[in-house]
Amino acid sequence: MSERAPEPERGRVLLAVCGGIAAYKACEVLRGLQKAGCEVRVTMSADAERFVGPVTFEALSGAPVADDLYAYPGSPIPHIELAEWAELALVVPATANVMAKMAAGVADDCLTTTLLAAACPVLVAPAMNVHMWENPATQASVATLAARGVSLVTPVSGRLACGDVGSGKLADVDDIVAAALASLGRAGMRDLAGARLVITAGPTHEAIDPVRYLANASTGKMGYAIAAVAAARGAQVTLVSGPTSLCAPAGVRRTDVVSAAQMHAAAHAAFEDADAAVCCAAVADYTPAAPADHKLKKSAEPLHALELVQTADILADLCARKGDRVVVGFAAETDDLLAHASQKLRSKGADLIVANDVSRADSTFGSDTSRVALVSASGVEQHETLPLAQVADLVCDRVRDLLGARA
Repeated sequence: MSERAPEPERGRVLLAVCGGIAAYKACEVLRGLQKAGCEVRVTMSADAERFVGPVTFEALSGAPVADDLYAYPGSPIPHIELAEWAELALVVPATANVMAKMAAGVADDCLTTTLLAAACPVLVAPAMNVHMWENPATQASVATLAARGVSLVTPVSGRLACGDVGSGKLADVDDIVAAALASLGRAGMRDLAGARLVITAGPTHEAIDPVRYLANASTGKMGYAIAAVAAARGAQVTLVSGPTSLCAPAGVRRTDVVSAAQMHAAAHAAFEDADAAVCCAAVADYTPAAPADHKLKKSAEPLHALELVQTADILADLCARKGDRVVVGFAAETDDLLAHASQKLRSKGADLIVANDVSRADSTFGSDTSRVALVSASGVEQHETLPLAQVADLVCDRVRDLLGARA
C-alpha cells in the first residue's frame, strides 16, 4: 500500500492560465510556488493552449489540466471540485477579456466557470498591450474586481511583445509568487471577527446649484478595498460612501451620501455601535454658503464669486468622542508628506494616520497602487508602492493590533 502524499506546506493554488504571449511565464510561476511548498493545479483557456500546451503544465504540476468541463479525468464537475480544493486562485496572465468576464460574472468555459465558483481569495496578474491596459473598459474591470476583494499584481512598464513600450508587461515572476504566498498567508484569516468597523470612502459633492458642485478627484478605490479586506477578515463593516461608480464589496453594508454634512451625520450615526473607524474619504473642506435652488444662468446670474464656509471635521469629531475606540485617518498630500501627517495625527487625536503622496503617479487618486507611510505616536512606518488590496491589509493589520491593545 502506497503512502499518502504529505499535505502541502504553504497551500493549494489553482493556477488559471489565459491566452497571451506571457502564458509561458505561468510555467515559471508554477515552479516558484512549488519551490515554496505549494501544491498547484492548472486550468487553461483554449487560447492559452495556443501558446503553451496542456502537457507542459501536466508534467510540471503532476495533475491533469482542467480545460474542458466535460472531459476532466476523475470528476464530472471539475469547476466545483477545483474551486473547493483551492485555497487561492491565481490568474496568470490575466487578459483583458478574462478580467472583463470575471467582472461581469460570465462563465463560458472551464477556466471562467471555475473562477466564478471559487470562494477562496483571487489574485490576478494582468498582461496585455499598453493601450488595452489603459482602456477605460479594462480599468473599470480592474476597479470592479478590486472592490470585490480581488487582489492585483500590477503590470509593469517595458517593451511589450508587440513592440510598443508602456504599462502592460507581466510583473516579475518573483513578485507574483511573493504576492501569492502573501495571499495564502491571509487565506482563512478571521482576525477581525466580531469587530465593528465604520469606513468612509470616496469624495463629497458640495452643491453650488442643482447641477453644479465642488468636488475632488477621489474615486473611492482605497476605502472600498479596505472595506472588502476587513469584511473578508471577519469584521462587520459599514461603508459610508460618497458618490462613486464602485459596487459595494461582498458582506459590506453601504450607506450612500453626497455632501460632507451627510457624510458627517452618517459616519457619526454608524460610529455609535462601532469599535473602530477608518476615515479614508476625501471630504471637502469647504462648501458653498448659500447654494442656489435653481440652475444659475450665466447670462442673468453670473457667478463672479462664491462664498464658502468650512465643513465639519469628521475625523476630529470622531476622535473627540472615541474613548477607548480606534480611529484611523488618511492624509493625502502633495508636499511635506510626513510633516503634515504627523501634525494631523496630533491635532486630530487619531490613533494612526495613513499618509500618501498624491503627486506621485503610483499613489494618486484613481491609481490601483499606493505608496503609504503609517504614522503613529510610536513612529513612521514607510512602505513601498503596493497594490491597494495589500495596502488595505496593512491598515487592517494595524486596526487589529490597536483593538487588541485596547482589549
